[in-house]
Amino acid sequence: MLNTAVKAARRGAAVINRASFDLDRVIVNEKQHNDFVTDVDTAAEQAIIEVLSKAYPEHGFLCEESGASANVNDETEYVWIIDPLDGTTNFIHGFPQYAISMALQHRGVITLALVYDPVRNDLFTAEKGSGAFLNDKRIRVGKLDRIAKALLGTGYQAGNPAALTEYLKMYGIMAERSHGVRRAGSAALDLAYVACGRLDGFYEKGLKPWDIAAGALLVSEAGGIIAEFNGESDYLHKGNVIAGSPKVFGQMVGLLAEFA
Repeated sequence: MLNTAVKAARRGAAVINRASFDLDRVIVNEKQHNDFVTDVDTAAEQAIIEVLSKAYPEHGFLCEESGASANVNDETEYVWIIDPLDGTTNFIHGFPQYAISMALQHRGVITLALVYDPVRNDLFTAEKGSGAFLNDKRIRVGKLDRIAKALLGTGYQAGNPAALTEYLKMYGIMAERSHGVRRAGSAALDLAYVACGRLDGFYEKGLKPWDIAAGALLVSEAGGIIAEFNGESDYLHKGNVIAGSPKVFGQMVGLLAEFA
């Protein structure tokens, strides 16, 4: 199934890359304050679904733009969880930090993950129990044992003043205790970066399943830990995530415990 997922991702990436050469022609709509969707998101999602549904007609889909397909229910054995363009705001500004995120859920368990950065041609993949890879090379989380030396990623879901106040408080704590905190604008890529050691940890609240699913498997298969702010495992549905290498993760949970 991974080969088919890669084919689908590259098909979606072709749509994104063509559009990136003429951003003035991209049609942008605002779903809510500072939450955008473009015709490129929609077209890329359709291209991805077309490849997957042709290969696996019985599979269901849970996608950012089109929602859940008609055949998704508690009995659906296979469900693809897809964000066709994670980092849409970056994309429409020409800021080269966005990705396609795809995960396959089998009977409620994420078993396959793919995050593809079409700008750098970085392909992150993982299958449950088989490790995580970047461009077919095995990757592992970083080896740091102290958060004081760590570079962290974070994000913020716009449109909620109370959430902004909390985010700024969290940022102050983590920026003071680490080497630095980066808000690059794509949770899927941030989690992939944790998996390959470019970041030592990541935290964010208010995410959706398509933001998290692929990156979560990448992190765990690369030897890292991902969980809710309280350390529990229902992050995919709760949307609040801390991820990192084992020792950095533990220190992050301690520092962010008041926000659980």
